[in-house]
Amino acid sequence: MPAFFFSAPAAGRAALPPSRPRSVATACTLVLLASVTGAHADDTTDTLPRIEVTASPFGATGLGLNLPAASGSRTGVSVQDLPASVGSVSSEQMLERSDHGVNSAVTRTVGVSENGSPGNGGLSFASRGFSGVNSVGVAEDGLTLGIGAGTVTYPADTWGYERVDVLRGPASLMYGSGTMGATLNAVRKTPSRIRETEVLIGAGTHGTARLGVGTTGPLGETLSYRIDAYGQRSDGERAYGDARNAKLMTGLRWQPRSNLMFDLTADIADQKPERYWGTPLVNGELRKDVASNNYNVADGDIRYKDKRVRLKGEWSPQHWIRLHNETYRFDSDRHWKNVEGYRHNPATGRIDRDSYLEIGHDTRQVGNRLGLELTPRNHQIAVGWDVSRTDFALNSNAPFRGSSSVSLLAPEHGWWSSPDATVPRFDSRVRQHAFYLEDAWNVNEQWLLMGGIRRDLYQVARTDAASGKHFESTLGGTSWRLGASYRLNERTNLYAQYSQGHDPVTSLLSLGEAQSRFRLSKGRQVEIGVKQQLADDRGEWTLAAFDISKKDILTRDPDRPAISVQGGQQSSRGVELSAAIRPTKAWRLEGNVAWVDAKFDHLREGAAGIDRSGNRPANVARYTANLWAHYQQPKWKASLGLRHVGARFADNANSVKLPAYTTLDGALSWDVNRVTTLSLSGRNLTNRFYASNTYGKQWLVAPGRHVELTALMRF
Repeated sequence: MPAFFFSAPAAGRAALPPSRPRSVATACTLVLLASVTGAHADDTTDTLPRIEVTASPFGATGLGLNLPAASGSRTGVSVQDLPASVGSVSSEQMLERSDHGVNSAVTRTVGVSENGSPGNGGLSFASRGFSGVNSVGVAEDGLTLGIGAGTVTYPADTWGYERVDVLRGPASLMYGSGTMGATLNAVRKTPSRIRETEVLIGAGTHGTARLGVGTTGPLGETLSYRIDAYGQRSDGERAYGDARNAKLMTGLRWQPRSNLMFDLTADIADQKPERYWGTPLVNGELRKDVASNNYNVADGDIRYKDKRVRLKGEWSPQHWIRLHNETYRFDSDRHWKNVEGYRHNPATGRIDRDSYLEIGHDTRQVGNRLGLELTPRNHQIAVGWDVSRTDFALNSNAPFRGSSSVSLLAPEHGWWSSPDATVPRFDSRVRQHAFYLEDAWNVNEQWLLMGGIRRDLYQVARTDAASGKHFESTLGGTSWRLGASYRLNERTNLYAQYSQGHDPVTSLLSLGEAQSRFRLSKGRQVEIGVKQQLADDRGEWTLAAFDISKKDILTRDPDRPAISVQGGQQSSRGVELSAAIRPTKAWRLEGNVAWVDAKFDHLREGAAGIDRSGNRPANVARYTANLWAHYQQPKWKASLGLRHVGARFADNANSVKLPAYTTLDGALSWDVNRVTTLSLSGRNLTNRFYASNTYGKQWLVAPGRHVELTALMRF
């Protein structure tokens, strides 16, 4: 495992000047607490709000409608009652399907497709017609890392997580800006007083090997711990396709009293993804013999190092009140040194290479989250204040000059060389304040009304390293949600909601001076749906229909096309259906399908200001679907899964189309004894040849057939 040094947040870096959001948050919290305290002091016969959390008939393999919707609301309502669409993939499901990567796991949920690449950290997705890291957020236990230069690298692996949730549609109320399409939230496993250990050992094709260890248990009367360690390696399918990942997640819980608890977590991760930047087209065609090559240099490098430390405390002085505070520090260091541009030259029959690129990121984020949950009478109220400071430094060798030519079928890789020095380019800082308020009101046994509002304030500053030029800007956004859920019977809910959120025009930590004058892009969503648990524990299903519109996206001035202005608009509408059904005791079926109609209502691009109105946004598939069938016997289980992603466009001009693809996965597991389960899994069993995404002019070819044998031991 890699070793890193953890240091406490520096006081000078964490300290933020007083601001209006702080005073407003403090005042509102005190007023709300005083009013509620008074209400309880005068009434000793108050009725607790209805909270129903029961076991799912599928255990951890259903849709989780009975679970608390922690990733969709802070009020503690269940997924069944929440007037919003939340999907979940449990640790059991991820192991059952051999989804060891977060991107593999979340794309099993309805309507989510991946568009990750080595340039964006691999954690980039599309949902509900919006794509990219500035519209689909990534969080761990509700916390998001500030995005610099469009890159998200953590969490990458599913080991150590209880589940991964996906809140679909605008999620600014929960996570702030950059969440118009959806937000995925990885929920980590926590320390337990019950001693348990699990070990995963696996080996497969292309030199794949993995090892995971997770253990938890008590340390005396008041302490408990959890440690999750994971490592993975693979030789890949082409030259320089080798990859190495390792991480260590640790947690310590101190609970001196039943109503008081402190959690300390400290994590490290080190990733070295494969150094593959895509395959160039030959005469407009993606060829298998060309896709087996890698045109990068021999000394190419991609590496991500992440460190995280958090301290959280919870106190419940009364049954109707819970106060919690969380202080954290995140660090992320990234490095790229590769040749990233490849183009087939018909005249020579060779590959012309360019973009000799070296980039470094240094990101540090410190922050604090203060929250209060109250349950007066038939209300469940959450109020809180979040504050953070993120510092980002970028080094590069821009303008990335350098060129070479190599053979099409037998490339001479050579070594990285550039006439441009790699030097510091800029330092940026974003201070964020956010105040939120949510209320879930149980009007009666049938009706639940929910409302929430959040105000985000971003103070952005940037200094150019060469010229010393400095600018500052302040951006603000208000997000809110109003919703209602009606319980037809004990198993069926109808719901509707209206929500508003916001996205940045680009990553806030990368804002240039010209972009700093722009506002946050505003979006709104209307959603209706139904959630039902079938009688006799036969299954559960959800159906959602939505309409989203985002305005103030960047476009070109029609009179002066060289100038970017706000005024563009993008919209989408669609339907999502998910179901988990058990037709017999031995059979279990899981599936989902999504249809989305996304388009630019108004957009002009490029120096000529070409009109893209009516075009579909890049990386958005009109149809996506998943289907899994599981056959269970006392000692063994067989599973087959289909994954379909419809055709997507590689650009907003809709000039390059990536074909649709359907892949087949499978797994066969055998319970050797009460401790050990052996599993044989296969991904892309038909060895489908397809491109999962594009990078520049190159197409990123997805992995071919992969077979792996794993042993899972629990004791």
